[in-house]
Amino acid sequence: MREQRFIESFNASLEGFIYVLKTQRNMRIHYLASVLIILLGIWLNLSITELMILSVTITIVLVAEMANTAMEHMVDIVKTELHPLAKIIKDVAAGSVLVASINAVIIGYILFSGKTPFNVEEGLSRVRQSPWHVSFIALILVFSLAVIGKVIFHKGTPLRGGMPSGHAAVAFAVWTIVTFLTTNSIVIILTFLMAFLIARHRIKDAVHTIWEVAAGSLLGILGTILIFQLLK
Repeated sequence: MREQRFIESFNASLEGFIYVLKTQRNMRIHYLASVLIILLGIWLNLSITELMILSVTITIVLVAEMANTAMEHMVDIVKTELHPLAKIIKDVAAGSVLVASINAVIIGYILFSGKTPFNVEEGLSRVRQSPWHVSFIALILVFSLAVIGKVIFHKGTPLRGGMPSGHAAVAFAVWTIVTFLTTNSIVIILTFLMAFLIARHRIKDAVHTIWEVAAGSLLGILGTILIFQLLK
C-alpha cells in the first residue's frame, strides 16, 4: 500500500510538472533554456561542483515558476472578482520568479565567464574524450524529447502514459549507449533484454499502447545514435 501511494504521489508530481509545461509559455522557455545550459556546461567541461551549482540554480527557477502558477490558480479559486490583494499576491509570486531568474543569470555569468572565449573544436574534443559526457548528453536529449512529445500530444507524464513511452525511450537509450561503449556481447544482450522487458511491461500493464512503446524505443535508439555519431 505504501509503495502504491509513493507511485501515485510520484505520478501526480510529474503530472503537475507537465501541466505547467503545457500551459505556461515562460515555463517552456525556462525548461528549454535549462536543457541547453546544462549541455553547454558539459561541453565547456565544468567541474562536478560547478555543474551541481548550475543544476541547483536552474531547479530554483523552475520551482519558482511552478509555485507562481499554483499561486495564481489558488487566487483565482478564492477570488473570482478583481481585488487589490489578489493582484498583490500574484505580483509577489511573479516577483519570486524574477528574483530567481536574476540570481540564475548572475551565477551563470560567474560560472561561464571564465570559460569564454572558447574554441569550438577544443570543446567538442573534450566532450568526445569522455564517454560519460556523451552518454549523459544522449540521455538528456532522449528524456527531453520524450517530455516534448508529452507536451505536443497533451497526454501523460514523462514516465506514465502518453506518446511516446518515456520508460521505453530511456531503456533503449541505455541499451544503445552500452552497445557503443562495450564489445561484450553478453552485456549487450542482457541490456537489450532489460530494455525489452521494460517496454513489454508498459504494454502489459496497459500504461502504453504498442505504438507508444515503439515510438519511445525508436526515439531512444535514434536519439542516442545521433549524439554518438556527432560526438564520438
